[in-house]
Amino acid sequence: MNFKELHLGVVGLGYVGLPILVEFAKHIKVSGYDIDSVRVEELRSGYDKGHDVVSSQLLDIDIGDKISTELEILKTCDVILICVPTPITLDFKPDLTALMGSCYAVGSVLKKGGIVVIESTIYPGCTRDKCIPAIESASGLKLNQDFYVGYSPERVSPGDGGPTLPNIVKIVSGSDDNTTRAIANLYRIVISAGIHVAPSIEVAEAAKLVENTQRDLNIALVNEIAIIFNKLNIDTGSVLRAAGTKWNFLPFRPGLVGGHCIGVDPYYLAQRAQENGYHPEIILAGRRLNDGMGDYVASEIVKCMIKKNIPVNGAKVLNLGITFKENCPDVRNSKVVDLVNALKDYGANITI
Repeated sequence: MNFKELHLGVVGLGYVGLPILVEFAKHIKVSGYDIDSVRVEELRSGYDKGHDVVSSQLLDIDIGDKISTELEILKTCDVILICVPTPITLDFKPDLTALMGSCYAVGSVLKKGGIVVIESTIYPGCTRDKCIPAIESASGLKLNQDFYVGYSPERVSPGDGGPTLPNIVKIVSGSDDNTTRAIANLYRIVISAGIHVAPSIEVAEAAKLVENTQRDLNIALVNEIAIIFNKLNIDTGSVLRAAGTKWNFLPFRPGLVGGHCIGVDPYYLAQRAQENGYHPEIILAGRRLNDGMGDYVASEIVKCMIKKNIPVNGAKVLNLGITFKENCPDVRNSKVVDLVNALKDYGANITI
């Protein structure tokens, strides 16, 4: 593959797709597609509401000529990256609506010999069982004959000042060996941290779920510890600082676990496990505990108010911050909402 002449397409210009498009635009021809016309116009004016890319970067690459709400912009692309949200439904099941819509859309414009790489978080087997049939159906092309597929999970953590895209090791996989090599070489253009080649697409899919499930369970552990020490009248922060002096102690802290990754991905893994006859006890226990922390914090606030002789019903409460974590404008799956709603149930008047 001649990367100097390569045309890369990016589907979904959110916190994952936009930084990828901007990084690749420094080296090769790129095109971006998003169904949100307001989002596209904002980016064209140099404004990213997610603050993942600064205005100067958008203007430096002349992004206005590179993005569109029209699928035709992808017709000449050699490689197309799909970077759309994969949330959960109200009953905690995987919601693949955006992903499947993107697969059918990409299939309708995919040229023969093209490569489609999925970056969205999905369960093991989803690429082969769901995405590939959708692309084949929409394109009329045959996998590994007329087009090729890869999976490379996004690993960005917006808003926390951590590593940026070039400094995060990229996991890659492909539908055959040549595709895997081509995808790895493509990402090497912008990834300086290194490439990890997974032995299969399913391994790459599973790796992303394990990353966030591990974090979810570790936070659930310290949340439970915080509840226990609160009952024992022991300061949890002091305990964690003391325990943290051991060289191999993991520095997790209690809190409200929300957002579009840690509070979602374990359900994708759990769903796949249940479909194959196994009920994941620990994963779902951690989810139940973390999902209940908003109510728990609200009840502790109410107890403090009662001890201070502050009437709860009708009390004026100021809540500072509504996003799922600090320094991040994203409100998706914010557990602060659970806290606010619980306090409202006690009769408090909330100002956010």
